[in-house]
Amino acid sequence: MPGSFNAMALAGLLAAVQLHAVAATALQPLRDDEVLEVLPAVTRSRPAQSATAFTLGAAPGDPAAAARQAREDISVARQTGDTRYWGRAQAALSSWWDQPGAPAELAVLQATVQQGRHEFAASRAVLTAALARNPGHAQGWLNLAALERLSARYKESLAACDAVARAGQALYAEACRLETQSLQGRHQLAVQGLQALIDQTTDAGQRSWLLSLLAESQERWGRDAAAAQAYARSLAAEHDLYTAIAFSDLLLRTGQTAQALRILAPLPETDAVLLRRGAAWKRLGDARWTQARDMLQARVDELKRRGDDASLHGRELALIALWLDEDAARALTLAQNNLQLQREPLDWWVALQSARLARDGAALARIETAISAAGLRDARLSSAAAGAPKAAQ
Repeated sequence: MPGSFNAMALAGLLAAVQLHAVAATALQPLRDDEVLEVLPAVTRSRPAQSATAFTLGAAPGDPAAAARQAREDISVARQTGDTRYWGRAQAALSSWWDQPGAPAELAVLQATVQQGRHEFAASRAVLTAALARNPGHAQGWLNLAALERLSARYKESLAACDAVARAGQALYAEACRLETQSLQGRHQLAVQGLQALIDQTTDAGQRSWLLSLLAESQERWGRDAAAAQAYARSLAAEHDLYTAIAFSDLLLRTGQTAQALRILAPLPETDAVLLRRGAAWKRLGDARWTQARDMLQARVDELKRRGDDASLHGRELALIALWLDEDAARALTLAQNNLQLQREPLDWWVALQSARLARDGAALARIETAISAAGLRDARLSSAAAGAPKAAQ
């Protein structure tokens, strides 16, 4: 998501706030000739390369070259939020796209592109087929575990984490399990386990990623001060767009609005970043929030003109309605629809918060029941349901 952004960015904003999958670095190969893509969890904030540096559909007959090009395009899409790079990645993979016999490596990359576009059902289907052909593909299992967590299917996520271990990637498998167990409320186990993994590695990228997971686990446990410290350590180890946005959310939620703006200030102007800046400006009485709101609306309008499905971005639309428009009833409708697509903690939070502010007790009860049935345990959700102060109300 840098600098001057076109409206296409909305389609890619959740790459930074939603698909928090697995790791910040590449898996360590088991063989010298093994090709593994960069793990999709954490985004980078470096600027996109010039569009002229890329050739669409490069190397149509060369799987290795296509994989390299797709990985680069996926990386830039995540780093910038510019959805043109999802299209470039698809173009690089076009000779194998949706082909039943595609190499597992390329099928996993296809599923990654589909994840980035929020085509979660299609991504899961492609991953499942690829893993049936190549059950030792650790990256594919990591991606599948992330999809299962996103859908609040924690038992299935743990099974995918176990498959990562069988593929020989012990550190990533353990982090995968601990992240899932944290969502299930095993907070102390997750925090202690993640700290042990952090103590085992000196790689800056791995430490940054693991510290980000630790911070999120601390937040779920209700330990905001410890979470803030872990976020700061993660960003110090290696700056990351996902982590910076997550840190800003914590600061906004705990009323540290000026500090949140300082975290957001150097970030590329993605929709996720612009939304949070707008929320902070509104809370501080800064008229710039209206400009942010107008820009977000222009991006939504362009999405619709392009024929894109705006419902795929229901989380952000609900947050816009809640934080900027102060229309809790509309936010609730958007948030409930969004829960049909994705069920990460922030998705549940915006639904709970909207129901509470809309004074819709029946909806609030339904959402709380669904959270309990999913097995999610998160102190932020308990506070939201109880009516504790939250971000940018």
